Amino acid sequence: GLSPTKWQASTYPAALRERIRVIFDGVDTAVMRPDDQAQVTLPNGKIVKTGDEVLTFVNRNLEPYRGYHIFMRALPDVLKARPKAQVVIVGGDEVSYGSAPEGAKGWKDTILNEVRDRLDMSRVHFMGKVPYDQFTALMQVSRAHAYLTYPFVLSWSMIEAMSAGAHVIGSATAPVQEVIQDGVNGTLVDFFDIPAWSVVLIKALAQPEQFQTLRQAARQTALDRYDQRLLLPQMVNFVERHGPKG
Repeated sequence: GLSPTKWQASTYPAALRERIRVIFDGVDTAVMRPDDQAQVTLPNGKIVKTGDEVLTFVNRNLEPYRGYHIFMRALPDVLKARPKAQVVIVGGDEVSYGSAPEGAKGWKDTILNEVRDRLDMSRVHFMGKVPYDQFTALMQVSRAHAYLTYPFVLSWSMIEAMSAGAHVIGSATAPVQEVIQDGVNGTLVDFFDIPAWSVVLIKALAQPEQFQTLRQAARQTALDRYDQRLLLPQMVNFVERHGPKG
């Protein structure tokens, strides 16, 4: 068997765990790299660039499994404290994991409606699902990137954000803790501690110079442990050794 993370492999019975190899899928670090010239055009026509005060959040679909509810509930205090911050949210309004809220197809508006009256919506930008080149540029311009997940499958996007040199603020949950070491290559926050999320995101936006070494270490983590050029040959070798013969 093959597992992308040690944590996922650990959830199998011991008799099977011994037969599971851990190899992450890998990210293209040559594409997902820092770029001082990156920029993104937001839905309202505003252009954000590297160096701007940009807070990002990315899911395939906006839902509780990936902490959308926690992030949104932390936003009012963040926007109040950082009047120039732009919040860019990528993700669809369907359900990838778990179940939909009663009477709705997805969680986006259900959670947004809880906090809408406390948000400056001119600075909260819902991008929907975006092309890969736009996602890449967004990770390159991000000053702070929030990534939350239940103990579950790790998103490629978190590793890609690190590869692009983003300061990732992640939930202190498995398997995020398998990748991010708090204060070394990113920042960890208790998944459910909404006030702590607000405080940490505000600091990340207000004092980016304090986290430059973390960003560099995040990039190096991607290069050393999650580079597709290192991992793809391992996968090919695994399949050739253990796949069907003849």
